[in-house]
Amino acid sequence: MATSTFVVGVGMTPFHSPRKSASHAQDPGSDYFDLAVAAGVKALLDAGITYDEVDQGIGCYVYGDSTCAQRVFYSLGMTGIPIFNVNNWCSSGSTGIWLANQAIKSGSADCVLVIGFDKMYPGVLPQTFKDRTSPLSRILDLSADQVPIADRRKPSPGWTPRLYANAQAEYLDRYGSNGAKAEHFAQITAINRRHGINNPYSQLAQAVSATEVLQSPAVAGTLTRLQCCPSSTGAAAAVLVSQSFLNSHPFLKSSAVEIAGQALSTDSPVLFEQNSAIELIGSNMTRQAAREAYEQAGIGPRDISVIELHDCFTTNQMCAMEDLGLAAHGYGWKLVEDGKLTYHRDQSSAVGMRNWLVNPSGGLISKGHPLGATGLAQCAELVWHLRGWTKKRAVPSTKYCMAHNMGLGGATVVTIYRRHDGREAPEPGTTRPEADGRDRLGYNPAEEARAITRRDWNRVRAQKADFSPYVVATLPWVVAASDGGSKL
Repeated sequence: MATSTFVVGVGMTPFHSPRKSASHAQDPGSDYFDLAVAAGVKALLDAGITYDEVDQGIGCYVYGDSTCAQRVFYSLGMTGIPIFNVNNWCSSGSTGIWLANQAIKSGSADCVLVIGFDKMYPGVLPQTFKDRTSPLSRILDLSADQVPIADRRKPSPGWTPRLYANAQAEYLDRYGSNGAKAEHFAQITAINRRHGINNPYSQLAQAVSATEVLQSPAVAGTLTRLQCCPSSTGAAAAVLVSQSFLNSHPFLKSSAVEIAGQALSTDSPVLFEQNSAIELIGSNMTRQAAREAYEQAGIGPRDISVIELHDCFTTNQMCAMEDLGLAAHGYGWKLVEDGKLTYHRDQSSAVGMRNWLVNPSGGLISKGHPLGATGLAQCAELVWHLRGWTKKRAVPSTKYCMAHNMGLGGATVVTIYRRHDGREAPEPGTTRPEADGRDRLGYNPAEEARAITRRDWNRVRAQKADFSPYVVATLPWVVAASDGGSKL
């Protein structure tokens, strides 16, 4: 019998540039392993449980060898549970959440820990394996034919910028007569970067103007460098549980967040048959996943207050806003122009569009995009909103939040979250993380990013299982000095 699924614990590390990792090789925070374990410890602390209660573990990443997940989870306990490794490009993290949701709804698990992590390479995404067929080869072949004639002599630094530059050119050509301009894409970066200032986990927490975005170096077509998200290193995690687990742990109910609707969609033949650069970046997947998620939750776009949207490039945010139903196709730019994506009290609009708070975390463009961690970082942000912990990033009357996580090749996940009690989130600042009697992390993780300590790890690691010295020997917070601190 299907059961509801609830997020009861989240945690993440600050995202930062891979260049920082490369230049600080001795920094405990420079390796995916340390970051992933730190995020998992934070999520378990937030849930107030130990690893003994976890039935399944799911590790999500793109840049790593097979069984990286086992390497991470073994450092929390070697309890013999099933552990899965997920690589679904940029939607790997949300795919992990989807798998955990399926396991719980099917009754095969009551408590699943999902950890997403990546230690990426600086610059554009590389083609890792050059001696075999790329899974994206058909998409890239079609993309090469779609480059505007004027841009074909300008080499793109990588395959991803070219895809999104083509889609931006198609959007402007198709909807320029409606009023769409290159400036609207630049304004998306300006909005998201402004939001990121208030996120302690953000990689690029500095504001930029739309003019600065347009004047930054061109990457491909009208796509400029500041319209691209940075490559990143970091980790995030979530603890998902069943209704029966929640009932047996009643202290979790006050802060539990339910998955009200969720869908994972892959490509249809539209991808190849429309000869559309916009379709090549996954628009139809977003439309399909959104329809199913809305139907499951029994709501529509206008019921959503806060959205974490996959803005790997400004093009993707523009198109995804329309595919999620926030605006009619060809009018996403109007949301940007009218200030309907940021903090605003006026919900009216001449064209009938309401306000949404889109990417309060700063999105991928500000927060960063360690591929395996992105979907879980979106989950953490929205859980904090629904708990009323995001003092600086909240909006009033938040009842439903939505995450959109897209990966080419392809897989897109749309998830709708609501509180366990079905009520609106408390007013910001009226609810403290420790208000339910638990110490949790001892601070508000939505507003402050802190290190984990040896004491933190000891509180959540498996208490009933023995540890091999080979597993814990390199954990920096175990072998560190007596204060147990580590800058993660």
